[in-house]
Amino acid sequence: MRVGELAGLLGVTAETVRRDLDELAARGLVSRTYGGAVAVGAAREPSLSERHGLLVEERTAIARAAVPRLAGAAVLMLGSGATTTQLARRIAVEMADITVITHSFGVATVLSLNPTITVLMVPGRYHAGEGATLGAQALRFLEGYCADWAILGASGLTGEGAGEALIEAGEVYASMMRRAARTMVVADHSKYGARFPARFARWEQIDCLVTDAAPDAALRAAIERGGSALDIVGG
Repeated sequence: MRVGELAGLLGVTAETVRRDLDELAARGLVSRTYGGAVAVGAAREPSLSERHGLLVEERTAIARAAVPRLAGAAVLMLGSGATTTQLARRIAVEMADITVITHSFGVATVLSLNPTITVLMVPGRYHAGEGATLGAQALRFLEGYCADWAILGASGLTGEGAGEALIEAGEVYASMMRRAARTMVVADHSKYGARFPARFARWEQIDCLVTDAAPDAALRAAIERGGSALDIVGG
């Protein structure tokens, strides 16, 4: 739930919504987030530092499988996250003479090891927990560029598409998708069925999903209906 959306829906001021959300949070009925609130009991994504230590082999395998799909690309946009950082490591080793636009400091740092890769850092408000820049300035910056691929992680994957725990990160991902000819989502099996506040992409907007294990029948059917290619590492 976003403060602005609730204010418009209910016909009240944003300050009234904030006050009511604070009261609901005090009563344990919602959890306050930047710019809004989420229901108590909603899925929680581990912090980025935690994610870097989880499913490392799976993320590495996903990154290894994803890079060949990027052959011939000259400009990439990379979102933040543990899996995209693994992908950046592979890109730094296997690709050359490309430009990468990213809002992730981790991704930029890894790519800097390859002197033939030009890295454009997206400006904006720094979010320490995600290690990335977010906000209106980031969105404005991205509108000035185009890319061959947007490569994004996801907090959750459901029949509706790809979701993100951090609403502002989801807005950046959606902007990257709009400015790219094609979109790839890289996500491991732990994201299946996890529902988060911001859905940044429907399956029909995603050209391919690179993952480490087959989804269940319902999710697979939704992916196929959307026309997304499903690349299962080793599958």
